Amino acid sequence: MLSLKKFTKLALATALVATTLTGCSGNDAKNEGSVETNNNSNVTTSEGSKNIAVIAKGFQHQFWKAVEQGTKKASEEFGLEVTFQGPDNESAIAQQVEYLNAAIDQKPDAICFAALDTQSALDSINNAKDNNIPIIGFDSGVPDAPEGAVLANASTDNYAAAEIAAEKMYDLIKDKVKDNKEVVRIGVVSQESNSQSISERTAGFIDKMIELIGEDKVSVEGHESQAKPKDDAKVVIELSIPAEVKDADAANVATALLEKEDLIAIYGSNEFAANAIITANEGLEKLGADKVIGVGFDSGSKQIAAIKDGLFVGSVTQNPVEIGYQAVKLAKEAAEGKEVEDVDTGALWYNADNMDDEDIAPCLYE
Repeated sequence: MLSLKKFTKLALATALVATTLTGCSGNDAKNEGSVETNNNSNVTTSEGSKNIAVIAKGFQHQFWKAVEQGTKKASEEFGLEVTFQGPDNESAIAQQVEYLNAAIDQKPDAICFAALDTQSALDSINNAKDNNIPIIGFDSGVPDAPEGAVLANASTDNYAAAEIAAEKMYDLIKDKVKDNKEVVRIGVVSQESNSQSISERTAGFIDKMIELIGEDKVSVEGHESQAKPKDDAKVVIELSIPAEVKDADAANVATALLEKEDLIAIYGSNEFAANAIITANEGLEKLGADKVIGVGFDSGSKQIAAIKDGLFVGSVTQNPVEIGYQAVKLAKEAAEGKEVEDVDTGALWYNADNMDDEDIAPCLYE
Protein backbone atom coordinates (compact mmCIF):
# COMPACT_ATOMS: atom_id res chain seq x y z
CA MET A 1 0.00 0.00 0.00
CA LEU A 2 1.31 3.42 -0.98
CA SER A 3 0.12 6.52 0.82
CA LEU A 4 -0.65 9.71 -1.07
CA LYS A 5 2.49 11.30 0.37
CA LYS A 6 4.69 8.35 -0.58
CA PHE A 7 3.24 8.04 -4.04
CA THR A 8 3.59 11.73 -4.72
CA LYS A 9 7.22 11.50 -3.63
CA LEU A 10 7.73 8.57 -6.00
CA ALA A 11 6.08 10.42 -8.84
CA LEU A 12 8.32 13.44 -8.28
CA ALA A 13 11.39 11.25 -8.15
CA THR A 14 10.55 9.62 -11.47
CA ALA A 15 9.14 12.67 -13.25
CA LEU A 16 10.60 13.39 -16.63
CA VAL A 17 12.84 16.37 -17.31
CA ALA A 18 10.81 18.47 -19.76
CA THR A 19 12.49 20.02 -22.77
CA THR A 20 11.05 22.23 -25.48
CA LEU A 21 8.24 20.33 -27.17
CA THR A 22 7.35 20.28 -30.81
CA GLY A 23 3.71 20.35 -31.95
CA CYS A 24 1.51 17.25 -31.98
CA SER A 25 2.22 16.59 -35.62
CA GLY A 26 5.98 16.79 -35.12
CA ASN A 27 8.23 18.33 -37.76
CA ASP A 28 7.51 18.05 -41.47
CA ALA A 29 9.36 15.25 -43.22
CA LYS A 30 12.14 16.54 -45.45
CA ASN A 31 13.87 13.47 -46.94
CA GLU A 32 12.36 10.65 -48.91
CA GLY A 33 12.77 7.02 -47.80
CA SER A 34 11.31 3.65 -48.66
CA VAL A 35 9.19 1.44 -46.42
CA GLU A 36 9.10 -2.35 -46.33
CA THR A 37 6.59 -4.18 -44.13
CA ASN A 38 7.04 -7.80 -42.99
CA ASN A 39 4.71 -9.02 -40.21
CA ASN A 40 5.78 -7.16 -37.05
CA SER A 41 8.86 -5.53 -38.60
CA ASN A 42 8.76 -2.30 -40.62
CA VAL A 43 11.92 -0.89 -42.13
CA THR A 44 12.63 2.60 -43.42
CA THR A 45 15.93 2.81 -45.27
CA SER A 46 18.27 5.54 -46.40
CA GLU A 47 21.66 4.74 -47.94
CA GLY A 48 24.69 5.42 -45.70
CA SER A 49 22.56 6.40 -42.71
CA LYS A 50 22.54 5.56 -39.02
CA ASN A 51 20.74 2.33 -38.14
CA ILE A 52 18.21 2.64 -35.30
CA ALA A 53 16.36 -0.41 -33.91
CA VAL A 54 13.00 0.30 -32.25
CA ILE A 55 11.57 -2.40 -29.95
CA ALA A 56 7.99 -1.57 -28.89
CA LYS A 57 5.68 -3.34 -26.45
CA GLY A 58 3.46 -4.83 -29.12
CA PHE A 59 1.08 -4.40 -32.01
CA GLN A 60 -2.10 -5.21 -30.09
CA HIS A 61 -3.25 -1.61 -29.81
CA GLN A 62 -3.46 1.18 -32.36
CA PHE A 63 -1.28 3.25 -30.04
CA TRP A 64 1.84 1.41 -31.22
CA LYS A 65 0.96 1.96 -34.85
CA ALA A 66 0.78 5.69 -34.12
CA VAL A 67 4.18 5.49 -32.39
CA GLU A 68 5.49 3.75 -35.50
CA GLN A 69 4.26 6.67 -37.62
CA GLY A 70 6.43 8.95 -35.51
CA THR A 71 9.49 6.76 -36.03
CA LYS A 72 8.90 6.88 -39.78
CA LYS A 73 8.61 10.66 -39.65
CA ALA A 74 11.98 10.91 -37.90
CA SER A 75 13.63 8.39 -40.23
CA GLU A 76 12.54 10.38 -43.26
CA GLU A 77 13.51 13.74 -41.79
CA PHE A 78 16.96 12.69 -40.61
CA GLY A 79 17.79 10.12 -43.29
CA LEU A 80 17.95 7.12 -40.95
CA GLU A 81 17.49 3.39 -41.32
CA VAL A 82 14.86 2.45 -38.74
CA THR A 83 13.48 -1.00 -37.89
CA PHE A 84 10.30 -1.19 -35.80
CA GLN A 85 9.36 -4.44 -34.05
CA GLY A 86 7.15 -5.58 -31.22
CA PRO A 87 5.68 -8.81 -29.83
CA ASP A 88 2.20 -10.03 -30.69
CA ASN A 89 0.77 -8.62 -27.46
CA GLU A 90 1.85 -6.90 -24.26
CA SER A 91 2.03 -10.16 -22.32
CA ALA A 92 4.63 -11.70 -24.66
CA ILE A 93 7.71 -10.78 -22.62
CA ALA A 94 9.91 -13.58 -23.94
CA GLN A 95 9.09 -12.68 -27.52
CA GLN A 96 10.06 -9.07 -26.93
CA VAL A 97 13.39 -10.13 -25.42
CA GLU A 98 14.03 -12.27 -28.52
CA TYR A 99 13.48 -9.21 -30.72
CA LEU A 100 15.81 -7.17 -28.53
CA ASN A 101 18.54 -9.82 -28.72
CA ALA A 102 18.16 -10.07 -32.49
CA ALA A 103 18.47 -6.30 -32.78
CA ILE A 104 21.64 -6.26 -30.64
CA ASP A 105 23.16 -9.00 -32.82
CA GLN A 106 22.75 -6.68 -35.81
CA LYS A 107 24.89 -4.07 -33.99
CA PRO A 108 22.71 -1.02 -34.67
CA ASP A 109 23.96 2.49 -33.95
CA ALA A 110 21.30 2.84 -31.22
CA ILE A 111 18.22 1.12 -29.83
CA CYS A 112 14.87 2.58 -28.76
CA PHE A 113 13.25 0.28 -26.17
CA ALA A 114 9.91 0.21 -24.32
CA ALA A 115 10.36 -2.69 -21.90
CA LEU A 116 7.51 -5.02 -20.99
CA ASP A 117 9.59 -6.30 -18.10
CA THR A 118 13.02 -4.85 -17.38
CA GLN A 119 14.16 -7.76 -15.21
CA SER A 120 13.59 -10.23 -18.03
CA ALA A 121 15.65 -8.06 -20.38
CA LEU A 122 18.57 -7.31 -18.02
CA ASP A 123 21.05 -9.64 -19.74
CA SER A 124 20.17 -8.12 -23.10
CA ILE A 125 20.42 -4.57 -21.78
CA ASN A 126 23.84 -5.28 -20.28
CA ASN A 127 24.91 -6.88 -23.56
CA ALA A 128 23.97 -3.72 -25.44
CA LYS A 129 25.86 -1.62 -22.90
CA ASP A 130 28.96 -3.83 -23.16
CA ASN A 131 28.86 -3.39 -26.94
CA ASN A 132 28.54 0.39 -26.62
CA ILE A 133 25.07 0.44 -28.18
CA PRO A 134 23.17 3.38 -26.64
CA ILE A 135 19.60 2.70 -25.52
CA ILE A 136 16.83 5.30 -25.54
CA GLY A 137 13.67 4.50 -23.57
CA PHE A 138 10.24 5.45 -24.88
CA ASP A 139 6.67 5.29 -23.65
CA SER A 140 7.13 3.69 -20.19
CA GLY A 141 10.84 3.40 -20.89
CA VAL A 142 13.07 0.86 -19.15
CA PRO A 143 12.41 1.28 -15.41
CA ASP A 144 15.15 0.08 -13.04
CA ALA A 145 17.64 -0.42 -15.87
CA PRO A 146 21.33 -0.67 -14.91
CA GLU A 147 22.93 2.71 -14.37
CA GLY A 148 24.17 4.23 -17.61
CA ALA A 149 22.42 1.71 -19.86
CA VAL A 150 19.53 4.01 -20.84
CA LEU A 151 20.68 7.48 -21.77
CA ALA A 152 17.32 9.28 -22.01
CA ASN A 153 13.57 8.73 -22.36
CA ALA A 154 10.93 10.08 -24.74
CA SER A 155 7.64 9.67 -22.95
CA THR A 156 4.63 11.20 -21.30
CA ASP A 157 4.68 12.24 -17.67
CA ASN A 158 1.88 9.76 -17.02
CA TYR A 159 1.30 10.78 -13.43
CA ALA A 160 0.71 14.42 -14.44
CA ALA A 161 -1.42 13.37 -17.41
CA ALA A 162 -3.68 11.30 -15.15
CA GLU A 163 -4.10 14.31 -12.88
CA ILE A 164 -5.70 16.09 -15.84
CA ALA A 165 -8.27 13.29 -16.12
CA ALA A 166 -9.08 13.59 -12.40
CA GLU A 167 -9.45 17.36 -12.58
CA LYS A 168 -11.82 17.18 -15.56
CA MET A 169 -13.90 14.47 -13.89
CA TYR A 170 -14.02 16.32 -10.58
CA ASP A 171 -15.45 19.42 -12.28
CA LEU A 172 -18.43 17.30 -13.34
CA ILE A 173 -19.02 15.38 -10.10
CA LYS A 174 -18.05 17.89 -7.41
CA ASP A 175 -21.67 18.57 -6.47
CA LYS A 176 -22.10 14.84 -5.75
CA VAL A 177 -19.04 14.55 -3.52
CA LYS A 178 -19.49 17.71 -1.45
CA ASP A 179 -21.39 17.24 1.80
CA ASN A 180 -23.00 14.08 0.46
CA LYS A 181 -24.89 12.06 3.05
CA GLU A 182 -24.88 8.82 1.09
CA VAL A 183 -21.72 7.03 -0.02
CA VAL A 184 -20.84 7.47 -3.69
CA ARG A 185 -18.35 5.47 -5.73
CA ILE A 186 -15.77 6.30 -8.41
CA GLY A 187 -14.55 3.33 -10.43
CA VAL A 188 -11.06 2.93 -11.87
CA VAL A 189 -10.22 0.23 -14.42
CA SER A 190 -6.50 -0.36 -14.90
CA GLN A 191 -4.97 -2.75 -17.41
CA GLU A 192 -2.38 -4.12 -14.99
CA SER A 193 -0.22 -3.34 -11.97
CA ASN A 194 3.22 -4.20 -13.40
CA SER A 195 3.68 -1.52 -16.06
CA GLN A 196 5.17 1.70 -14.70
CA SER A 197 3.24 3.89 -17.14
CA ILE A 198 -0.11 2.29 -16.26
CA SER A 199 0.68 2.40 -12.54
CA GLU A 200 1.49 6.11 -12.78
CA ARG A 201 -1.75 6.81 -14.65
CA THR A 202 -3.67 4.98 -11.97
CA ALA A 203 -1.87 6.64 -9.06
CA GLY A 204 -1.93 10.11 -10.60
CA PHE A 205 -5.69 9.91 -11.03
CA ILE A 206 -6.37 8.51 -7.56
CA ASP A 207 -3.98 10.84 -5.75
CA LYS A 208 -5.37 13.94 -7.47
CA MET A 209 -8.95 12.87 -6.84
CA ILE A 210 -8.17 12.36 -3.15
CA GLU A 211 -6.59 15.82 -3.05
CA LEU A 212 -9.63 17.44 -4.72
CA ILE A 213 -12.25 15.67 -2.61
CA GLY A 214 -10.35 15.67 0.68
CA GLU A 215 -8.31 12.82 2.13
CA ASP A 216 -10.57 12.47 5.17
CA LYS A 217 -13.58 11.73 2.94
CA VAL A 218 -12.08 9.09 0.61
CA SER A 219 -11.62 5.34 0.96
CA VAL A 220 -9.53 3.62 -1.74
CA GLU A 221 -10.55 0.01 -2.16
CA GLY A 222 -9.99 -2.90 -4.50
CA HIS A 223 -6.51 -3.81 -5.65
CA GLU A 224 -4.01 -3.91 -2.80
CA SER A 225 -1.49 -1.74 -4.68
CA GLN A 226 -3.65 1.32 -3.94
CA ALA A 227 -5.96 0.23 -1.11
CA LYS A 228 -6.45 2.74 1.72
CA PRO A 229 -9.75 1.68 3.28
CA LYS A 230 -11.58 4.07 5.58
CA ASP A 231 -14.73 3.03 7.41
CA ASP A 232 -16.39 6.45 7.66
CA ALA A 233 -15.59 7.66 4.12
CA LYS A 234 -18.34 9.19 1.99
CA VAL A 235 -16.53 8.60 -1.31
CA VAL A 236 -15.15 5.21 -2.37
CA ILE A 237 -12.59 5.00 -5.14
CA GLU A 238 -12.59 1.37 -6.27
CA LEU A 239 -9.68 0.09 -8.37
CA SER A 240 -10.26 -2.99 -10.51
CA ILE A 241 -7.57 -4.83 -12.47
CA PRO A 242 -8.34 -7.87 -14.64
CA ALA A 243 -6.64 -11.16 -13.81
CA GLU A 244 -5.12 -11.22 -17.31
CA VAL A 245 -4.70 -8.62 -20.04
CA LYS A 246 -7.60 -10.00 -22.05
CA ASP A 247 -10.61 -8.13 -23.40
CA ALA A 248 -13.11 -10.48 -21.75
CA ASP A 249 -11.46 -10.26 -18.32
CA ALA A 250 -11.32 -6.48 -18.48
CA ALA A 251 -14.95 -6.22 -19.58
CA ASN A 252 -15.95 -8.39 -16.63
CA VAL A 253 -14.32 -6.13 -14.03
CA ALA A 254 -15.77 -3.06 -15.75
CA THR A 255 -19.22 -4.64 -15.70
CA ALA A 256 -18.92 -5.34 -11.97
CA LEU A 257 -18.24 -1.64 -11.38
CA LEU A 258 -20.99 -0.35 -13.67
CA GLU A 259 -23.54 -2.57 -11.95
CA LYS A 260 -23.00 -0.86 -8.59
CA GLU A 261 -25.86 1.48 -7.81
CA ASP A 262 -23.68 4.04 -6.01
CA LEU A 263 -21.30 4.49 -8.96
CA ILE A 264 -21.19 8.10 -10.18
CA ALA A 265 -18.07 8.07 -12.39
CA ILE A 266 -15.54 5.70 -13.93
CA TYR A 267 -12.03 6.09 -15.38
CA GLY A 268 -10.10 3.86 -17.77
CA SER A 269 -6.32 4.32 -17.53
CA ASN A 270 -5.49 3.42 -21.15
CA GLU A 271 -7.14 2.43 -24.44
CA PHE A 272 -7.53 -1.18 -23.31
CA ALA A 273 -9.25 -0.21 -20.04
CA ALA A 274 -11.42 2.46 -21.64
CA ASN A 275 -12.56 0.02 -24.32
CA ALA A 276 -13.45 -2.49 -21.60
CA ILE A 277 -15.71 0.07 -19.93
CA ILE A 278 -17.39 0.89 -23.24
CA THR A 279 -17.91 -2.81 -23.99
CA ALA A 280 -19.37 -3.43 -20.54
CA ASN A 281 -21.78 -0.54 -21.00
CA GLU A 282 -23.29 -2.04 -24.16
CA GLY A 283 -25.57 -4.27 -22.14
CA LEU A 284 -26.09 -1.88 -19.22
CA GLU A 285 -26.45 1.62 -20.70
CA LYS A 286 -25.09 3.26 -17.55
CA LEU A 287 -22.73 5.81 -19.15
CA GLY A 288 -23.65 9.36 -20.10
CA ALA A 289 -23.33 12.99 -19.05
CA ASP A 290 -26.49 12.73 -16.92
CA LYS A 291 -25.68 9.18 -15.75
CA VAL A 292 -22.27 7.73 -14.87
CA ILE A 293 -19.48 10.07 -15.97
CA GLY A 294 -16.94 8.22 -18.11
CA VAL A 295 -13.37 9.47 -18.65
CA GLY A 296 -10.62 7.66 -20.52
CA PHE A 297 -6.99 7.77 -21.58
CA ASP A 298 -5.42 7.37 -25.05
CA SER A 299 -7.70 7.22 -28.08
CA GLY A 300 -8.65 4.58 -30.68
CA SER A 301 -11.81 4.28 -32.78
CA LYS A 302 -13.98 2.82 -30.01
CA GLN A 303 -13.12 5.51 -27.49
CA ILE A 304 -13.43 8.33 -30.02
CA ALA A 305 -16.89 7.06 -31.00
CA ALA A 306 -17.93 6.88 -27.34
CA ILE A 307 -16.94 10.52 -26.86
CA LYS A 308 -18.77 11.62 -29.99
CA ASP A 309 -21.85 9.68 -28.84
CA GLY A 310 -21.75 11.22 -25.35
CA LEU A 311 -20.94 8.00 -23.47
CA PHE A 312 -17.57 9.40 -22.37
CA VAL A 313 -17.24 13.08 -21.54
CA GLY A 314 -13.64 13.08 -22.75
CA SER A 315 -10.20 11.54 -22.49
CA VAL A 316 -6.55 12.40 -22.03
CA THR A 317 -4.32 11.65 -24.96
CA GLN A 318 -0.61 11.17 -25.12
CA ASN A 319 1.09 12.15 -28.33
CA PRO A 320 2.12 8.72 -29.68
CA VAL A 321 3.42 10.14 -32.95
CA GLU A 322 5.64 12.55 -31.01
CA ILE A 323 6.82 9.73 -28.73
CA GLY A 324 8.08 7.76 -31.72
CA TYR A 325 9.56 10.82 -33.38
CA GLN A 326 11.40 12.05 -30.29
CA ALA A 327 12.69 8.56 -29.40
CA VAL A 328 14.34 8.16 -32.80
CA LYS A 329 15.65 11.71 -32.70
CA LEU A 330 17.26 11.05 -29.31
CA ALA A 331 18.68 7.76 -30.60
CA LYS A 332 20.24 9.53 -33.57
CA GLU A 333 21.84 12.13 -31.29
CA ALA A 334 23.11 9.45 -28.89
CA ALA A 335 24.57 7.49 -31.80
CA GLU A 336 26.42 10.65 -32.83
CA GLY A 337 27.93 10.90 -29.36
CA LYS A 338 25.85 13.90 -28.34
CA GLU A 339 24.60 14.39 -24.79
CA VAL A 340 20.88 13.64 -24.54
CA GLU A 341 18.24 14.18 -21.87
CA ASP A 342 14.64 13.15 -21.25
CA VAL A 343 11.85 14.64 -23.35
CA ASP A 344 8.30 14.97 -21.99
CA THR A 345 6.13 14.42 -25.04
CA GLY A 346 3.07 15.95 -23.38
CA ALA A 347 -0.62 15.14 -22.84
CA LEU A 348 -3.87 16.87 -23.83
CA TRP A 349 -7.54 16.73 -22.83
CA TYR A 350 -9.96 16.17 -25.69
CA ASN A 351 -13.73 15.91 -25.97
CA ALA A 352 -16.44 16.14 -28.61
CA ASP A 353 -15.96 19.90 -28.87
CA ASN A 354 -12.22 20.04 -29.55
CA MET A 355 -11.14 16.69 -31.02
CA ASP A 356 -11.01 18.19 -34.52
CA ASP A 357 -8.84 21.15 -33.45
CA GLU A 358 -5.51 21.40 -35.25
CA ASP A 359 -3.51 20.83 -32.06
CA ILE A 360 -5.61 17.81 -30.98
CA ALA A 361 -6.52 15.88 -34.14
CA PRO A 362 -2.95 14.76 -35.00
CA CYS A 363 -2.62 13.26 -31.50
CA LEU A 364 -5.63 10.96 -31.96
CA TYR A 365 -5.51 7.64 -33.75
CA GLU A 366 -8.27 5.38 -34.97
